Amino acid sequence: MFPDSGNPYDRKPPQGPGSTFHYVPTRLAVRMPKSERPQTFTKIFRWRSPAGQTREPATVEVVGTFTKWQKVPLVYDEAERAWHVTLHDMPVNRTHHYMLLVDGKPVRDEQCNGLAIPRNAQEAQYALKTERGPRVLMLFAQTK
Repeated sequence: MFPDSGNPYDRKPPQGPGSTFHYVPTRLAVRMPKSERPQTFTKIFRWRSPAGQTREPATVEVVGTFTKWQKVPLVYDEAERAWHVTLHDMPVNRTHHYMLLVDGKPVRDEQCNGLAIPRNAQEAQYALKTERGPRVLMLFAQTK
């Protein structure tokens, strides 16, 4: 009547003497207890053009250890005249390194927790040039 879909629940059990029906267990979605789940947090990155700058940039992006140094674009909000993005599931209890890129060039983030020396080539390619040498931005991700 209906073709066999491969799903054991779509099939009729065997009929007659000596016939057997084989149960195929299914995977159940089990929620981890909250105490066993890795702790994460959500971070909103915002950037505004400096005072006196009349032209808005074409792109603003964030890159960092939490994105595996892949660029994530910020969205421009005309009402707030600011660029922003919300990143979820960022690991806690560690210091993240990151950079904000405006039209591909690194800029300071007024909300950063400090500056760090780049640890590898990926970080060095996005580093700011400071009088003390190249630096990346730091974000302390700690729990209470």
